Amino acid sequence: MLRKGAVRIDEGGVPCESRRALPREERFLKMNRRLVPILLLVAAAIALPGTTTTTKAEEGYTLRIASLAPAGSSWMKVLNAWNKTLKDKTDGKLQLRFYPGGSQGDERDFVRKMRVGQLDGGVVTMTGMSLLVPAMNVLVLPGILETYEKLDRVREKMAPEFEGMFEKEGFKLVGWGDAGKTRLFSMQEIKSPNDIKAMRPWAWKDDPIFLEFYKVIGASAVKLGVPEVYPALQTRMVDVISSSALTAVALQWYTRVKYMTAHNSAIIVGGTMMRKDKYDELPDDIKEVFDSTATRAHELLNRVVRRDDQKAYDVVLKKGIIAVEAGDTKAEWDAADKAVRDKLTGRSFSKSLVAAVIEASKP
Repeated sequence: MLRKGAVRIDEGGVPCESRRALPREERFLKMNRRLVPILLLVAAAIALPGTTTTTKAEEGYTLRIASLAPAGSSWMKVLNAWNKTLKDKTDGKLQLRFYPGGSQGDERDFVRKMRVGQLDGGVVTMTGMSLLVPAMNVLVLPGILETYEKLDRVREKMAPEFEGMFEKEGFKLVGWGDAGKTRLFSMQEIKSPNDIKAMRPWAWKDDPIFLEFYKVIGASAVKLGVPEVYPALQTRMVDVISSSALTAVALQWYTRVKYMTAHNSAIIVGGTMMRKDKYDELPDDIKEVFDSTATRAHELLNRVVRRDDQKAYDVVLKKGIIAVEAGDTKAEWDAADKAVRDKLTGRSFSKSLVAAVIEASKP
């Protein structure tokens, strides 16, 4: 029997989506309420085990992977199911040891620990991915890949190029994992970009996209790491955040805002990264199982996250958060997005790469 809340595993040992009806909105919020971000701050003090290399004992291989995703979240349910699949199909010779909820710090810390061998991998957003390959930020440029259809076409057509970029840096792109549609959540109504000037917007300190966006519109960004956002919302140190609805619910950010933009400028792109030398150490038969299950686990992850992000959007609407349409200010948003693209092109990525992404996004 499956445990309550577990992801179903099919007869082939691969996780599949449950056929049960989606939980009601109250149950959805109750599930995430225990993930209050203060736990992120407490967990950040927990140190990694003393080993600094992939565990290779008689029991097999253990890969240490960190994530900001809270325990019990949509992301971790699928990742834990993937781990169970791996252990079952390799007779326990390979397993994944996840460190969820930001227990290993922010994504910059994940990248640093991967580089020095204290971690073998990380489930990261584009912020973490771009610390390895800055050009990857092209996938989250505002106004280019604002739909899942466009994003999927680009990642499928340009997969060899993207994978090659990471390999040059000594990393393997195990799979893509999204985190929902990018929106702005705020205490005051945001109708146009100009409204943000009088507010205190949060920007992830390693996110060049939103740092540039706020600079373009003349707003002063407050640079913080993800674990610092909830306390900052509590104290009104910040009153505007960029997030998906799913992330806002999982981290309880939605409880500190009253408005959100109805439109989205991009998709929050991420993925599972791994040190290539650790991947290369795996025997061929185990590597084959790892690759096949990783592909299907990440396909499932994206389906679940996309579904749950829409569900979270509907839930916060019912909870009283007001969705603000761009309406007649759409041209202002488009102009700001274009200015960000123009500023970053040639600095973080080449003009030819932007053109290739736009071309690949077409049906």
